[in-house]
Amino acid sequence: MVEETLSAMRTDLAEREGVLVAFSGGVDSSVVAAVAHDALGDRAVACTAKSETLPEAELVDANRVAEEIGIRHEVVSFSELDSEEFRRNDGERCYHCRTMRLGAMFEKARELGIDVVCDGTNASDTSGHRPGLRAVDELDAYSPLLSHGVEKEGVREIARHYGLSVAEKPSMACLSSRIPTGLEVTEERLTRVERAESLLRSWGFSQFRVRDHDGLARIEVAPEELERALDPAFATAAEDHLTAIGFDHVTLDLGGYSTGSVSPEGEASLLDASYPTGE
Repeated sequence: MVEETLSAMRTDLAEREGVLVAFSGGVDSSVVAAVAHDALGDRAVACTAKSETLPEAELVDANRVAEEIGIRHEVVSFSELDSEEFRRNDGERCYHCRTMRLGAMFEKARELGIDVVCDGTNASDTSGHRPGLRAVDELDAYSPLLSHGVEKEGVREIARHYGLSVAEKPSMACLSSRIPTGLEVTEERLTRVERAESLLRSWGFSQFRVRDHDGLARIEVAPEELERALDPAFATAAEDHLTAIGFDHVTLDLGGYSTGSVSPEGEASLLDASYPTGE
């Protein structure tokens, strides 16, 4: 099944004069980049958009994975914070973000004489509130995984077929997804989220988020890592380090990691559940 799907995608991409792949270094865009490079060789280019919402560690990883694939890698810079619509952080934030990000990709593609921009949208990405997909449609970016009906597990299977180091890499949304809908996206909030998540990564956690509720850090970790997070030593370290980088309060979400927990559909209600002191 993998070989059949890969053959169809290679044939599809090989018919194009060249493609630029919107490349984050995650498993979806890495698979598209690998298939494009397979089909087109030097006529395939991976491009990463650098902005305040992309963690520095992800840019480093994107460089590494592009080298692993052997594809030419370009980096373009822009700032979502230049957009008032994006900073407002309403239900259409992802639409504004994707419009700017893909817009930067199309500009780079034109500079390189390339007509087609591909992205990593897969067949599992079409359910729920996905305003970013509207930007993909409006700008006419091409999504090979979606066009060939490849769902998330199929993407990982193809990544394993290619021997990509990111085959099991957890999903990584942009840093602005850590800020609840309706709360303005600012450089200060993005920076402290990035620094907090860098700490959790350095402490060995693999699937997690630090949500910024206007100065209150809500740490989410995967259920299988929750026991480690309940260790009093972790609680002390998290409190000390996260307040040092700018958070006023630090909490642990006992429900564990959940995608979209601050989105319009999945926003969690925060109750005052302090440990009882008898007061």
